[in-house]
Amino acid sequence: MGPLPERARGSFAAHMVMHMGIVAVAAPLLVLGLSRLWPALFRGIPPQWALAASFAEFAVVWGWHAPALHDSARVSTPLLLAEQASFLLAGLFVWMTALGTASNGGALAARAAGVAALLVTSMHMTLLGALLLFSPRPLYACADLCAPAASMTPVEDQALGGAIMLAVGGISYLAGGLILLASVLRGPSGREPEAAFADRGTPKPGMAA
Repeated sequence: MGPLPERARGSFAAHMVMHMGIVAVAAPLLVLGLSRLWPALFRGIPPQWALAASFAEFAVVWGWHAPALHDSARVSTPLLLAEQASFLLAGLFVWMTALGTASNGGALAARAAGVAALLVTSMHMTLLGALLLFSPRPLYACADLCAPAASMTPVEDQALGGAIMLAVGGISYLAGGLILLASVLRGPSGREPEAAFADRGTPKPGMAA
């Protein structure tokens, strides 16, 4: 991550860039790669797992943004590593179970569980992002204790972090949920959900003209 972890000690926005880079960029890309390398991992995932994963990520994201835990992670390297590892595991759990559930055959309601997991995650990230963006005061003691971000007040730094969560986290999960929804609505004869995330319009080898 280069200088970003050190920058994140003094900037809430930089800290949020790390979070969103892990759960909304790295996690879905890793899961998409795994779905192509080991598709068997995604078969037979119960729909309950997708919903459980969404609530687990809710607990991770909101838990680490509780003032006491967030402030501790800003000043402690072991806690910072634990925080980022939990974000990665939660993100992988959500994206993997969502994609696997939507890929399974069976009832439409069961396949839609993966869609619901991503949309619920998008909603709670949007809510937290809005709370951070529009808060009139700093929510964290570290805004005063840590080195302040250059040229920004603590409230401005916090608002920028909230905007990053809205623009990256909320939109990433919303887009993923809508792509999966389109795949599920096409039914079993449509393309697999993982294919919907890949480049479109590529002809399949060996297909008759």
